[in-house]
Amino acid sequence: MTDKHPYTSGANGVISVIAQLRKSFPPKVNAEILKKLGIAPNNETYIINILRFLDVIDVEGNKNAKAASVLVQHVESEFQTGFAEIVQAAYKDLFELHGADAWTASPDKLISFFRNTDHTSDIVGRRQASTFQTLATIAGKLDGQLPKPATAKTKKADAVATKKQTAKSTTTKPNIPTGTSPPASRETGTGTGGSGSGDMALTVRIEINLPAGGDRETYDNIFKSIRENLLNGKVS
Repeated sequence: MTDKHPYTSGANGVISVIAQLRKSFPPKVNAEILKKLGIAPNNETYIINILRFLDVIDVEGNKNAKAASVLVQHVESEFQTGFAEIVQAAYKDLFELHGADAWTASPDKLISFFRNTDHTSDIVGRRQASTFQTLATIAGKLDGQLPKPATAKTKKADAVATKKQTAKSTTTKPNIPTGTSPPASRETGTGTGGSGSGDMALTVRIEINLPAGGDRETYDNIFKSIRENLLNGKVS
């Protein structure tokens, strides 16, 4: 058992390792085994410390036969009862102080206990409290919905979904040649009657590529020509 109360940055690693040990408990559990199982990447040591603190494995990673007999319980209620006993024995000092109320103690109360007991920083105290609450939830002592353990399949699906979402949100900008002004557009419409009148309406879109080096007189002449020949002119 470690000297200080263990912690990890997230709940998923704890949930995943307990779920894995319930399925198959190897003779020895160490960081190398967790890497092969894909559990808590880069955080394997923290998970090992938690298992040691709970006395599920010894300092060399060998499984504890008594703890293993709890983890192999198929009936959920029987597993939770046995696992609660493991957690309570490991956190003996916490339960001596708060009794059974320790299971549902507020985060602030737990943080205060861990920080004063282990002289830890604020962030470590918060993680110690969160780790205990995760264990309490697994033991069925704290209401809460546990996230499903991450698997290689779900991780791949999440990556694909993220890639699709990124591609969908990407917008394509128009490619405007260098040295030219963006085309100016103007719409003109003809027709009578409101919506649903049955009359036909005509819309004409005019696009003009303005010369990059033109002056104001050039632009005025272009729009004057359009006005005289297209807008005000008669179609033969």
